[in-house]
Amino acid sequence: MPELHSKTDYMSSIATEFQGVTAVTKANVYFEGKVISHTILFPDRSKKTLGIIFPGAYHFGTDKAERMEIVAGHCSIKLDGKQTSADYGVGQAFEVPAKSGFNIEVKSGFCEYICSFLG
Repeated sequence: MPELHSKTDYMSSIATEFQGVTAVTKANVYFEGKVISHTILFPDRSKKTLGIIFPGAYHFGTDKAERMEIVAGHCSIKLDGKQTSADYGVGQAFEVPAKSGFNIEVKSGFCEYICSFLG
């Protein structure tokens, strides 16, 4: 798994649409509506969430490892247990280990993401 500061440019591989999936219509709403996502389910039983984060600072815990791909906007990330944060923008991604967490901050506008659950 890459370190937080090992930014990877995934833009050429970040999906712009998903075919043949089931979309869960009930939104996942966090932090009084400041973070909202929808779950999509794939035929192979994997899932992703597509979401939007409005300005603010938030902490999320993880059960499974996750890969977060930024499709619009910018954010700052600090993994639990790390001393420093890193900024991410369109076309970049970061990974979060299982059974941990991360702080995410959006300073202005909004940040859209695809969250893939790994393993």
